[in-house]
Amino acid sequence: MAKIEELKKLSTQVRRDIVRMVHAVNSGHPGGSLGCVEYFVALYGEVMKHNPQNFTMDGKNEDLFFLSNGHISPVYYSVLAHSGYFPVKELNTFRKINTRLQGHPTTHDGLPGVRIASGSLGQGMSVAIGAALTKKLNGDNHTVYSLHGDGELQEGQIWEATLYAAANKVDNYIATVDYNGRQIDGDVDKILSLGNLKAKFEAFGWTVLENHEGNNLESVITSFNTAKTYLGKGKPIMVIMKTEMGQGVDYMMGTHKWHGSAPNDEQLKKALDQLPVTLGDY
Repeated sequence: MAKIEELKKLSTQVRRDIVRMVHAVNSGHPGGSLGCVEYFVALYGEVMKHNPQNFTMDGKNEDLFFLSNGHISPVYYSVLAHSGYFPVKELNTFRKINTRLQGHPTTHDGLPGVRIASGSLGQGMSVAIGAALTKKLNGDNHTVYSLHGDGELQEGQIWEATLYAAANKVDNYIATVDYNGRQIDGDVDKILSLGNLKAKFEAFGWTVLENHEGNNLESVITSFNTAKTYLGKGKPIMVIMKTEMGQGVDYMMGTHKWHGSAPNDEQLKKALDQLPVTLGDY
């Protein structure tokens, strides 16, 4: 219980980091970042076996994570920093000139924790599958994780990768879709409906789990633990995770308008009033 309470405090602090980072440069993507806080906190704080102090690009003998929907970099950077990959104070450089914390994650500046440049939607699953197959070839029994946006599933490369993973029994891989129902231009169902995602992935040969409480930390941890019971059974694993875009900031919830918009000074204050300091601001 004590660990869960610590992770909940971290979740609140990460949300503070997100809105402050985006506000400081009047640029970035707060909506999806806020919605995926519990996913990242659970993954890095409880689920993954990883080594922040000795980061290597090859990631041998540890679990790996790949962020496909790279525009939600604020939540990614905050959790990486709080996990010990780089100093938390570096969050203050987000999207500034010569920073390692670009708007979309990059690799050329050597930011610990980031193994691929991402943000061109649709590509992350292919990379994650390659990493998972590499672990199999090397006799490395660790797990590969990836996160995708629901709007991202409108990209054709996702479905090619989905076919490939099942055909090649990539069963050391757990992918998650952040199903918040919104993308930059509006509701996913109105722009290009995804239909029955569970049935689709099952038809493609995946094991599929659904989590309708993606903003409940205990629920996210439970869904990860359940997914891990299916590792090594011949199928890749997909978790369809229902979240709320803008979770934790009332005026950002229930709309797509904060997908890529930064709060002004007044809006920042309103957001921070809803998110008490728990670990200390950078």
